Amino acid sequence: MWKFYGLAAFVIALDQWTKWLIVKNMVFHERITILDPYFELLSHRNRGAAWGMLQGQMGLFTIITIAVIIAIIYYFHKEAKGKPMFQIGLMMLLGGAIGNFIDRIWRNEVVDFVHVLIPIINYDFPIFNIADASLTIGVVIIILFIIKEERAGKKKVK
Repeated sequence: MWKFYGLAAFVIALDQWTKWLIVKNMVFHERITILDPYFELLSHRNRGAAWGMLQGQMGLFTIITIAVIIAIIYYFHKEAKGKPMFQIGLMMLLGGAIGNFIDRIWRNEVVDFVHVLIPIINYDFPIFNIADASLTIGVVIIILFIIKEERAGKKKVK
């Protein structure tokens, strides 16, 4: 089971490295266009939660993040044994939660830098980082795991 912690460590390392690169090499609000107008790097800071909600509530985020990290580790060890899809989802959540938590503790804000405009619907997606992407991927994996488990359970009942 410990090999899965390597995935969380990789997410944390990649997240912190990319944020360090942004802070070191870009001025605040600087843009580097990669695929105009759909994808760019944008040096941004967030003192809130997802999409900038609850700005400046660092004490609240600290308590919530610690509780989430404890819950993830608990579920990983108590509920995820022998369920690699669930283990991967939980470790993606853990890596993302810790990645942004490090920013909140050391910088008092989260470094965001990926800016995407979704074509066809022309949706300007909120700026995010590797930790945010990892959290999203982890949630999707866990949802898919739950759906898979429910379908397997229904087949056994029939």
